[in-house]
Amino acid sequence: MSSSPNPAALPGVTSRPGAVALLDTEPPADVARWAAEQREALRAVVAERGAVLVRGLNLSDADQVGGVFRRLAGGELMSEREAFAARQSYPGGVYSSTTWPANQPMCMHHELSYTLEFPGLMMFACLSAPTQQGATAVADAPTVLQALPPELVKRFEQEGWLLTRSYNDEIGASFAEAFGTDDKAIIENYCRINAIDFAWQSDGTLHTRQRRSAIVRHPVTGERCWFNQIAFLNQWTLAEEVREYLVDVYGEDGLPFNTRYGDGDPIGEDVVQILNETYEAHTAREPWQAGDLMLVDNIRTAHSREPYEGTREVLVGLAGPVRLTDCSPTIEVSDQ
Repeated sequence: MSSSPNPAALPGVTSRPGAVALLDTEPPADVARWAAEQREALRAVVAERGAVLVRGLNLSDADQVGGVFRRLAGGELMSEREAFAARQSYPGGVYSSTTWPANQPMCMHHELSYTLEFPGLMMFACLSAPTQQGATAVADAPTVLQALPPELVKRFEQEGWLLTRSYNDEIGASFAEAFGTDDKAIIENYCRINAIDFAWQSDGTLHTRQRRSAIVRHPVTGERCWFNQIAFLNQWTLAEEVREYLVDVYGEDGLPFNTRYGDGDPIGEDVVQILNETYEAHTAREPWQAGDLMLVDNIRTAHSREPYEGTREVLVGLAGPVRLTDCSPTIEVSDQ
């Protein structure tokens, strides 16, 4: 991302408390060309404000969106690995939003923050807006970090966080969907390279554990950011009836995903509540309209998805790969 923001290059970007920065624009004759011409200015706004929603582009299909995403990325889009839930793939590196029940929120998180290489830029395009709610909300990670209880921050800073996953074919992403192959040798090699402890179960399912830093420094600004999916992928964020069902069927050690302190201790419901309440206190949102485009700095800015009613179609692009080692992690990456 640009280290010399010049938002004046895009007059008309407006902000109001509790809302995402918004740019209203007239529909361009060639939206992909417009994206190429405005790339640096848009990236500068994202660098300054963390996220921006562009309204008026009239985006309408996956091919068009892919062209816009690639021009804004300045090249090819990233492929997703280690997905926690299934997505539909489109040509050119465009994905559907994650498959998740419409009546359940997806709480704040940073995309792929449990991987060793993650996107620095997230791009979203709304083709069909829901009739109620469904916004992709955002929260500033440095602000959230400062607002969290110091003792809690200190523990996560010293220990990091642990993600445990149990891949099966019934819920969440299967290991073939997550790793892009069902070849066990390839999956095992990927895990070794990426500091993921793995164990094949007697029923053919895969269990993994990986420890990551909960706090990183932004590679451009140097700001300390609360960067993880501790709350989102924890059992206590799930609706009570969903959590109870999953625990009953799979057991606590067999949940499709769960998070722990870096030393392996369980994270209590009270801690997850503190995390989610802190996110909510610093959330900005703007309801989707069909044709909208949204750019998000994935390291500085967490994002979420509200529950919704109606039909919601949002496409996603991942760009600007960043290595965890370039973000001053507070713990040494290791498998568990």
